Amino acid sequence: MSQEKSITLGVTGASGAPYTVALISQLRQHYKTIYLLMSDAARVVFATELGWSLSDNLTKAMATLNEKIPGEGEIVLCSSHNWMSPVASGSAAPKQMVVCPCSTGTLSSIATGASDNLLERAADVVIKERGQLILMPRETPFSLIHLENMTQLARAGVTIMPLAPGFYHQPESVDDLISFMVARVLDHLGVEQKLMEKWGYNKQKVN
Repeated sequence: MSQEKSITLGVTGASGAPYTVALISQLRQHYKTIYLLMSDAARVVFATELGWSLSDNLTKAMATLNEKIPGEGEIVLCSSHNWMSPVASGSAAPKQMVVCPCSTGTLSSIATGASDNLLERAADVVIKERGQLILMPRETPFSLIHLENMTQLARAGVTIMPLAPGFYHQPESVDDLISFMVARVLDHLGVEQKLMEKWGYNKQKVN
């Protein structure tokens, strides 16, 4: 397990559900608790891209996620307006948070400190508490508004990590491309990973 006992993972309606699933699988190996914040649009994307139907009932939805993404760490799925959740307060929230994928709408809300739902509030808490926030936008092309919002967040210490995998590791499958991005996130979180060796090693892909 990571020294960080818990982490917050936000999931929005941007395309990229396979990235989310792969990331959760890895986080469950290293964190005791994963607070999962999913927008309604994210559930639609999961149904569209993965064929997963996640119940509106949190208990049933968590059961589905635990079945499809096995692992040791606990997944705690939080309601979008559960303001009593630990992630809503700086006194209890995890010091690390990732939003994968991050829609440009959510990115805009975080940049302005809107905090209209638990995901946005959790991100706001991490920023104000000087924690680690990684946003992974999946959009193309970016408009000037998108770029200005990213600049504002970067100035506040947020890491902007677009879902744009590289090809120098000679990927042989879509899974290899997904693993590239998940490995980059884990590297930034300070979590040991064996998905991809770092640049400069003789063998770039770990079997």
